Amino acid sequence: MGPIPFRILLALIVLYALVRGSRDERQVAIICLAGAAATTMVLSPMAERFQGLESPVLLVDLMVLTGFVMVALRSHRFWPLWVAGLQLTTIVAHLLKGIDIDLLPRAYAAALNFWAYPIIFILALGTYRANRRSAGERTA
Repeated sequence: MGPIPFRILLALIVLYALVRGSRDERQVAIICLAGAAATTMVLSPMAERFQGLESPVLLVDLMVLTGFVMVALRSHRFWPLWVAGLQLTTIVAHLLKGIDIDLLPRAYAAALNFWAYPIIFILALGTYRANRRSAGERTA
């Protein structure tokens, strides 16, 4: 999936989380949105992209990981741990590129981009469940 469909999907899920989610969902949504925006701003020019270690993207990914871990540590839900763990796999991709600079640029790019999809789908599922939980509390 290209960047435009991903951005549309991200925007829809973030909006859903902001409107229907609890504190955890809203915080993770904001982190996802800020991380995606920051990544877009710091990416290398297309001709150089993913040829070497994307250090600015690594810094953004580390900040996103820090945010996810902070949410997970305060949360009473399990799903934020999954989000933090998946973000950690993105950090591992950066480390692998740092260790082996000859790692194919396409493989590096795929490893960085792949985990964004499960993260936002887990956010959507967490929001759905939080919304159902709060609806059940209102009717009880």
